[in-house]
Amino acid sequence: MTEEKLTMEELSSFCKRKGIIFQAAEIYGGLSGFFDVAPFGLNIQNNIKEIYRKELIYKREDMVEQDGSIITNPRVWKASGHLDGFGDLILTTKKTRTKLRADHFVEDELKIPTDGMKAAEIQALIVKHNLKYKGEEFEEIKDFNLLFPVRIGADESKDSIAYLRGETCQSIFPNFRLITEICRKKLPYGIMQIGKAFRNEIAPRDFLFRCREFEQLEVEYFFNPKDKFDKLTEDLLNTKFQYLSAAAQDSGSDEMREATIKELVKSKAMSDIHGYWMAIMLNLAQKEMGLSYKNLRVRQHVKTELSHYSAGTFDIDYNYPNGFKEMLGMANRTNFDLKQHQEHSGSKLEYFDEATGEKFLPHVIEPSFGIGRHLLAVLLDAYTKNEKGEIVLKLPKKLAPTKASVFPLLSKPEFIALSREIYTDLIENDIISSFDKSGSIGKRYARADEIGTPYCITIDHDSLETGIITVRDRDSAKQIKVHKDKLAETIRNLINDRIEFSSLK
Repeated sequence: MTEEKLTMEELSSFCKRKGIIFQAAEIYGGLSGFFDVAPFGLNIQNNIKEIYRKELIYKREDMVEQDGSIITNPRVWKASGHLDGFGDLILTTKKTRTKLRADHFVEDELKIPTDGMKAAEIQALIVKHNLKYKGEEFEEIKDFNLLFPVRIGADESKDSIAYLRGETCQSIFPNFRLITEICRKKLPYGIMQIGKAFRNEIAPRDFLFRCREFEQLEVEYFFNPKDKFDKLTEDLLNTKFQYLSAAAQDSGSDEMREATIKELVKSKAMSDIHGYWMAIMLNLAQKEMGLSYKNLRVRQHVKTELSHYSAGTFDIDYNYPNGFKEMLGMANRTNFDLKQHQEHSGSKLEYFDEATGEKFLPHVIEPSFGIGRHLLAVLLDAYTKNEKGEIVLKLPKKLAPTKASVFPLLSKPEFIALSREIYTDLIENDIISSFDKSGSIGKRYARADEIGTPYCITIDHDSLETGIITVRDRDSAKQIKVHKDKLAETIRNLINDRIEFSSLK
């Protein structure tokens, strides 16, 4: 991070200029809360998802993945409680009919936290402080459901109304028993899903932080609360983090302190299985996503803000331009969802334990995050400036949209031919690369640095005569010489951290 903190507006402008994120249909004025992921942003985003797939699915025997339908039977949303209780409080001005999200408006005006406040509490604050919007008074505060209704088929009756999913996890629970039996899974085990979700936000804001269409990664990890959990190793227990407890918040403080998973589990602030997943996700955020310790904290939800299904929720917050805000939520959903879907559908969703002969509805720990918020955090942490004042996006190498960029020193046929040969060899070795022959070498380096390309490869006169290629490192700006026959292997080893650039001559 640079010392001078980026604003969301500055980051948004950078993302547009560098082909990371565009406003959807910008030539028509865009549409609030909707964005297009541009080519370089898509590569970074796909890399984020693939790292989580590798770490949470491919490397584990206790996890599987599904891809559920975006539109499903509307009874799913009735059972989950979304039709009755999935919404925000809305304020409407009396004259211009301007719509505002009530808790955000009061929070911004009074500079106080409003998490978990009921309609009556917010209404009382508006009256007490005579709050207005651009001189206008408000109508009575109201509930606003965030689900997007859609019509299915040609039938125009109310029976044809379904909904775009408001979260990805609700297609997991109805499939729990089917997946358990077909995949022959034993508890504890988890089901992960990555996909689009839709929320009709009253007032989308802060770039990708709060959108109407976004992508989520959610894990539902099913377990028997009576069983001893044995996967919480000493290394995971010793995971350290900045911590903001519910007790501190209740006393009006936002002061963080350092804590460990061991401390929270021992004090029973969280269960061992909750602590296990918190340690896993914190370690992935830092080691794989490159997020710094100082920009992350764990915040415990206070009782008044707990969701109706939660027996305990902790957020991993990131220090965005607007302060520490939720990047990842982790709730103990108990067996609420399975119980609701079993009751509303009439289908048995119980797990049968062959060892004990017991049938029961498992409990669930749910790590959940928006890919867009994750991408924002990754970009903010990677955004730096070198001594020339040029932007260098110091992304983790595995997240970089391109791993190498090939530069012919001159636009002569012999330079272009060898450069194309090297570029093709990199691509055939599954190293995503780019080819750039325009502008000075300095400008080409700067362009590559701005999108986070770790290695720039220059083909010069020596390359033509001896096959020796110059490789430049993004972070140190130092260079090494590598023979073209060893280039792909060297780049692959560097990207996968099998060798250090500084160890090469």
